[in-house]
Amino acid sequence: MPRGGARTVSGPPPDPNSLRSARAAEAGGWKTLPAEGYAGPVPEWPLTEATPREETLWADMWAKPQAVMWAELGQDLEVALFCRTLAEAERPDARADIKKMVRGYLDSLGLSVSGMLRNRWKIAPAAEVAALEARDEPAPRRRSARDRLKVVPSGEGA
Repeated sequence: MPRGGARTVSGPPPDPNSLRSARAAEAGGWKTLPAEGYAGPVPEWPLTEATPREETLWADMWAKPQAVMWAELGQDLEVALFCRTLAEAERPDARADIKKMVRGYLDSLGLSVSGMLRNRWKIAPAAEVAALEARDEPAPRRRSARDRLKVVPSGEGA
């Protein structure tokens, strides 16, 4: 294991609600993915003959919101390798290193929470949720410290 120094996944993941992240979003840092998932065509399987389980995983992966970015970045091969590795890891006799590879793919493809944060991707709220939020009244303004101060006329209270 290497010692010291920064690594690609060292430190806390970016927080989309921080002020620094807000500035990064203005500069194009965060990408919002559609909650409905990827609507484009599913690419052809790029590896050798797929098993039925790999075909199922492949179709499921390309229905996810993250697939928008995979298509944009041309990650067909990485997604196919993930599907093949995941199918292998699901077997009862799967080796621990295969399962570890799956974890790495989950992060790099943005399929885990930490992977989404590290890739600076967030999923837009579903249309129904956004409609409900739009109808809700804004939260009442909280009283500030100044509002809570009481004016005491001079000469009283001493």
